[in-house]
Amino acid sequence: MALRQLINLREALFSRSGNQYLQQFRAQTKSFRNRSRQTETKQLLPFESHDSGNIDPSKVWKAFVFTGAFSVTTFATVSILQYERLRSRMESHILQTAPNFKWIKDKMSGKKEEVSELKREITALWNKLSSGEKVFVPLCALNVIVFGLWRVPRLQPFMLKYFTSNPAARAVCWPMLLSTFSHYSAFHIFANMYVLHSFSNGAVASLGAEQFLGVYLTGGVISSLASYMYKAAVMQPGLSLGASGAILTILAYICAKYPDTQLSIMFLPMFTFSAGSAIKVIMGLDLAGVILGWKFFDHAAHLGGAAFGLFWCYFGTQYVWPKGQLVVQQWHKLRGPVSKN
Repeated sequence: MALRQLINLREALFSRSGNQYLQQFRAQTKSFRNRSRQTETKQLLPFESHDSGNIDPSKVWKAFVFTGAFSVTTFATVSILQYERLRSRMESHILQTAPNFKWIKDKMSGKKEEVSELKREITALWNKLSSGEKVFVPLCALNVIVFGLWRVPRLQPFMLKYFTSNPAARAVCWPMLLSTFSHYSAFHIFANMYVLHSFSNGAVASLGAEQFLGVYLTGGVISSLASYMYKAAVMQPGLSLGASGAILTILAYICAKYPDTQLSIMFLPMFTFSAGSAIKVIMGLDLAGVILGWKFFDHAAHLGGAAFGLFWCYFGTQYVWPKGQLVVQQWHKLRGPVSKN
């Protein structure tokens, strides 16, 4: 995210607090308007861990190791989750074919009557959701919660430390993930969630819920790593946040998987174009942004996320995802066979 946008974020947050920092911040903003962006950043972001400065190469290496470890752990975890879901279905099927199933069903029905009306309504609404929406809703809820936390002034130092990524900060690893759930404005989160919702159904239908989650989370961390590497290469540290990198991973996957699908621009549905053309234009603009040093978006993060989406479409689903069966086999040995009693 551009530094000017983060400054606007801070103004929006402090303007709601009504505390002693409000007047100080406004005075600083007014006096620094004609100064360089770097000077503004140093004075308007008083938290040492987020000051601009030299990027230690060891932090970039640390971020690289974290990305590898996180990716392996994430895909191993979602593989186990997929196994548990299928195992649960199998156990349910076995239970329904058991001779004493009617007695068990009657007993469970009695317990269901004790469930509150609100819980039944929530369950009914949840069951009506598509498989893609069942993945989208929790992700959207997490983003909305983090968006709300930004509006709590006392939490801002914590949010700046852990929910914005910066290769020059003290904390460089977990912010690579947490920043992908962080947004600075209502339009920012609305636009990202709109795009995620638009593509979640197709992606989940193609990948499955667990694989989708693994690709989404890993894509977010890889996009943060790409941002780190670019900022280290040009020696321009800065803060970034937003789900765009992870969403572009899903977008790139869908566009490469179904290149002939017709898409349209939000608010301009009358203009349509193929998905294959869309991802080429998007990545072309981000590549231009990286080369020309544009600051409005974190183009390196976008490019990294989209590149991982293409990698997963052409290589990951065929050669990487099946490796998860090795983890599942070991997990199955620990769990034991499905009970038939």
